[in-house]
Amino acid sequence: MAYDPSNIFARILRGEIPCQKVHETEHTLAFHDIRPQAPVHVLVIPKGAYVSWDDFSAKASDAEIAAFVRAVGDVARLVGVDASGYRLFANHGEHSHQEVPHLHVHITGGRPLGPLLTRP
Repeated sequence: MAYDPSNIFARILRGEIPCQKVHETEHTLAFHDIRPQAPVHVLVIPKGAYVSWDDFSAKASDAEIAAFVRAVGDVARLVGVDASGYRLFANHGEHSHQEVPHLHVHITGGRPLGPLLTRP
């Protein structure tokens, strides 16, 4: 999957579309999901043009990688799910139902979430 600079997250990063910002650093942005699946549902994205974890890990600088990993932990604490527990997930590609071709991690929590996957 190629990076599409017209995707919604790229447009948010350029300031063309507003978001409900939670946290921002030089390399990352975190904001509330517009279709939350849990009481807490925040997206953390790198500011660089990366489609997936494999793309990010192959092309991002060490500073970008460190900032992204730290941002996920910082945001979990900021939104108050660090003590009760939370789920992190990132989708990539057609089989995982990735909707936006820009790397993003979902932080969900605020209630018991149940099993992640069910057996076929």
